[in-house]
Amino acid sequence: MATRQYEGIKFQEFGSSRVLDALTVEEALQININNEPFTVSMRTPGEDIALARGILHAEDVLNDKNFQPEIVIEQKSDKGIITIVNTNIPEDKMGKGYTNSRSLLSVSSCGICGKTSLEDLIFDTSQIDENSTIDVDLIHELFERMLLNQRNFKKSGGTHAATAFNINGELLYTMEDIGRHNAVDKVVGKLINDGALTQAKILTVSGRISYEIVVKCFKAKIPILAAVSAPSSLAVDYAKELGITLFAFSRNNRTTCYSHPERITINFHNKNEAS
Repeated sequence: MATRQYEGIKFQEFGSSRVLDALTVEEALQININNEPFTVSMRTPGEDIALARGILHAEDVLNDKNFQPEIVIEQKSDKGIITIVNTNIPEDKMGKGYTNSRSLLSVSSCGICGKTSLEDLIFDTSQIDENSTIDVDLIHELFERMLLNQRNFKKSGGTHAATAFNINGELLYTMEDIGRHNAVDKVVGKLINDGALTQAKILTVSGRISYEIVVKCFKAKIPILAAVSAPSSLAVDYAKELGITLFAFSRNNRTTCYSHPERITINFHNKNEAS
């Protein structure tokens, strides 16, 4: 259940009227590890197993991406919405992310709210070494394909989306959520669960882009990242450092590349003269 109907009053220039709007559902999901609470994520219900698996990957809770722990539904609400899931992870499969101290609340709009110190943001890095190239004109087509799959957004206007493509622009998965970071985690989790992570070469996201999404892209080893809206300064800094080709402001047949343009196959000088 991604949306719920709510009554409201719509005020316009020449009066008001009652409306029935579909609004995006936001509910809490508690993720337990070995039957102990690990984190609580505010998210849009749906693909919760993929979300949990993506979070375990992004937070370095597992040290082996090929290990597939069973994620079991422990509890549902009276509306049938999953509220608690649990996964059992052997000690030798535990990553550094499990031992790092963190609070139990991770909200839908913030990727670092669960962190308790700046030290938690430090991780081992090595640039993505990927020679795949992309025609910049393909970026606009990718966002059109993502939009066609944003079914919840078309109903409510209240969800973000993330979509993974292969290097030829073939769509792998689109996921939606009220939180931008959750949408990315769902896509990565789905790719991992289906053994398709290595196929993903391009990730598109709705809205603005922060450094947390760049880091999630890096951990998934996806070399090209494109956003509808603006990047933060730290997002660009991290993309440069981590070897990610970052596009932003990708709308109205325009896009701006901020890092690693060597993966672009067109001549920027000629394109600028043509425009």
